[in-house]
Formats: sequence, structure tokens, C-alpha cells
Amino acid sequence: MSASQTSDVPTLLVKIFGKDRPGITAGLFDTLAAYSVDVVDIEQVVSRGRLVLCALVTEPTVASQGELRATVHSWAESLKLQAEIISGTGDNRPRGSGRSHVTVLGHPLTAEATAAIAARITETGGNIDRIFRLAKYPVTAVEFAVSGCETEPLRTALAPQAHQIGVDVAVVSAGLHRRAQRLVVMDVDSTLIQDEVIELFAAHAGCEDKVAEVTEAAMRGELDFEQSLHARVALLAGLDASVVDKVRAEVRLTPGARTLIRTLKRLGYQVGVVSGGFTQVTDDLKERLGLDFASANTLEIVDGKLTGRVTGEIVDRAGKARLLRRFALEAGVPLAQTVAIGDGANDLDMLNAAGLGVAFNAKPVVRKAAHTAVNVPFLDTVLYLLGITREEVEAADGGADLLH
Repeated sequence: MSASQTSDVPTLLVKIFGKDRPGITAGLFDTLAAYSVDVVDIEQVVSRGRLVLCALVTEPTVASQGELRATVHSWAESLKLQAEIISGTGDNRPRGSGRSHVTVLGHPLTAEATAAIAARITETGGNIDRIFRLAKYPVTAVEFAVSGCETEPLRTALAPQAHQIGVDVAVVSAGLHRRAQRLVVMDVDSTLIQDEVIELFAAHAGCEDKVAEVTEAAMRGELDFEQSLHARVALLAGLDASVVDKVRAEVRLTPGARTLIRTLKRLGYQVGVVSGGFTQVTDDLKERLGLDFASANTLEIVDGKLTGRVTGEIVDRAGKARLLRRFALEAGVPLAQTVAIGDGANDLDMLNAAGLGVAFNAKPVVRKAAHTAVNVPFLDTVLYLLGITREEVEAADGGADLLH
């Protein structure tokens, strides 16, 4: 029976509450089947072993209504369940136009924060249609299905609220595109890895403090990136090329990085990195992690020594956005289906160009400008922003660490 056919048809909402156990759903519909009703809608939720099962069905003949009610109540009581049956007309009211998924990450997720987010959704004109938990660790992640307001105004309204109450919120439009193949491109230093690669090189050159000072200024947007890059690389002049292998061994992946990449690849996504660092490290990461794309600056090496110069096209703020577009074209993925992840000011153009820009433990200027922010130290939490549950990650993973 179509929606138009049920719009004016008398219906019954049958609600069952109680301790969950196998066979309840089958038992309820077996009971209803005796009255030749049609199923209009079903919803079932189990929380801490307690079941809420709702069935919207067409109303039986007038002569058998009382018998149906009595039979359902008797069946429920036999299983120590509670039943409620409500008469009405037609299907559920249609969802409003403008549909979005609002993902909320908390560590922990408090009742106060949840109330604030829900209230702001309402104030924006949205209605919360469903709520679903995506993960319970390492963070609590829940997803709100919202209708009645457009995605951009909702994102604009929730971003400052999220920052104020200390949770991370991502707002993406609903639709089939969310399930389509995507391209995920991330920054490397302080995003994919915990380190700043140039500082690892600088430690071997004995100028770590000076390089770190320039790096921080550049990441805050206080210095032109290209000028700061040349200034920092110049301090590495004379280092033996064997230091490259030492730096590669010192690189520490961010917690959750392997899980993020492995899960994305198993889902058929393409994954790349862009870096203001160096190909001497990113090429190694590409091979180790099975990445599809990688681009960075290249340290010049002559006669087994670093010259203090870089060669080729500079990967700066504008360059990262340009590479995101290039990777998307090569991957055959629309730009709207791309996800960019970064932490510094030189990632901003890339974050804004992507369909979803994620500021990962980022500087304040980046958090403010990005589509969403993640402020917990686990890179795989980005999966939840894509609607992927922890259970799905673990089921796909099978506990095996396939990457070396």
C-alpha cells in the first residue's frame, strides 16, 4: 500500500516495551497476522537490554478491533512485556525539507551538552527525527537525523555552540551521496603523524629550537609559508643524507591513523596526503600505509648531503587546495565528495575547498574557519563523521593489524 493510499486510512500504533529477548518481533507480527493487517511502518530500539518496538499497521475490521487489542495485550503479558495501542489515521507525518546528519562527539558526552545541541537544532527550525549511537569509545559519538532546515544554516548555528560547550559537531547533508565513494586527503605533520618532520631533521642538525619557533609562527599564519620553509630548510644544509632513514624511523603515527586508513580502504575510499614537509617521508608513508596519493616538498640532496634547498613546486597553503582538486580529478570523485583533514593555517584553503573540512586538534583560527573540528587525539574518530559506526569498524577489522 503506497503512502497516498494510507494517508486517510485508519491505523493502529502498537507499542511494546520490556526486556529484550529473541523472538519478540516475530511473535508480535505473528499475533497481528491473524487479523490481516498491513504493515505501514516499524521501528525498534534496544538500550541496555530494554526493548521499545513500534509497529504502525492498518486497522482491522470494526468487529475484530477489540479482539486484536485483547490478543496483543494477552501476548505481551505472557512475555512480561507492556503493550500500548493507539488509534489514528494514516502514516507518520512527512519529514520536513532540508535534511542533515548532525554528528556529536563527546569525551564524555554530557547531558548538558546534549541538551544544548538539541535546543539549538530546534531554535534553527530543525526537527530531530532519529538519534543513533555510532560509538561508545574512545569517544561517545551520536548522530541526529534532522529535517526542516538547510545544512549550511544548521552548521553555522551549531559550530559556536559546540565550541562553547566543549563537544565536536559535524553537520553534513543527507542523501545517497553520503554512501558514495569518497576521497579523503589529510595533512601529515601533527595530523597523520604526531611530529613536525622538519623538527626531526633539525634535531639532527642541532637547530631544533630555532626551527620550531619559525614553524609555530608559520602554522599560526603569522609568516608566509614559502619564506619560512626556505628559512628552515637552509638550516639543514650539510646534513648527511643518511639522516633521512633515521627520521623515517622516528616518525610516530597519530593514534587511530592506521584504523582510519585501513577502514577507508576497505570501504573502497581513496586516501591521500599533502604536506608542507618532504617527499623523503611522505613517499615512505604512502608505501607503508597503502595510500593512493602523496605530495610534498622535496629536499635537495647532492653528493650525499642536504643542500639546504628544496626542489620542484612548493606545496604551500594554495598548493594543498590545488593538489586536493588534482587528486579528486584523478580519482574520479566530485570535489563535493572529498574530505580534507588538517591542523594548521596552511591547511585552510584545502579544508574550505573540500566537501567536508575537518580541523583536527587545530589552531584556533583553523577551528573557527573549518566545517567541523575534532579535538580528541584519535584520528579514527573522523570515521564517525562519515556515519561509520565503531561496530562496523571492528567487524571489518576483525582485530587484525594488516598495516606495518
